[in-house]
Amino acid sequence: MQEQKKVAVIMGSDSDWPVVKGACGVLKEFGVPYEAHILSAHRTPEAAAAFAKSARANGYGVILCAAGMAAHLAGAFAANTTLPVVGIPMKGGAMDGLDALLATVQMPSGFPVATVALNGAKNAAYLAVAILAVSDEALAAKLDAFRAETAAAIAKKDAAVAAEAAAL
Repeated sequence: MQEQKKVAVIMGSDSDWPVVKGACGVLKEFGVPYEAHILSAHRTPEAAAAFAKSARANGYGVILCAAGMAAHLAGAFAANTTLPVVGIPMKGGAMDGLDALLATVQMPSGFPVATVALNGAKNAAYLAVAILAVSDEALAAKLDAFRAETAAAIAKKDAAVAAEAAAL
């Protein structure tokens, strides 16, 4: 049996951690091993490139990259690995995250970065789980169960609202 792949959770600054730790929580809930690191496309470019280049050999299957403003981190990782990279544009700065969003989604052909919403760390983790679940039946079953639980919770809320509306 093949060992489960890890997810690398990378942020450009510790100021991203309050949002990014939500991704770690999701990964933990699904039993997906992960590591969180601070690496910067600008302040530690050699270390970031070395991490990306060795990620596959080190057992990673997906890399999540959170960065704000110029947000080059996900692109720098995508340039140095063929693993799936998911960018998490962070809110903040003069444009409140719009610059980070645009920098993350505008990648050159052949170097894709999947991108979630501003501060969408949890969705980045769910996407990482879905990517890993393609080749992991147990993880796919956990994801299916999560989706079923989510649908059941919405159905319960729907019934409560419908009942309250009918009583008005």
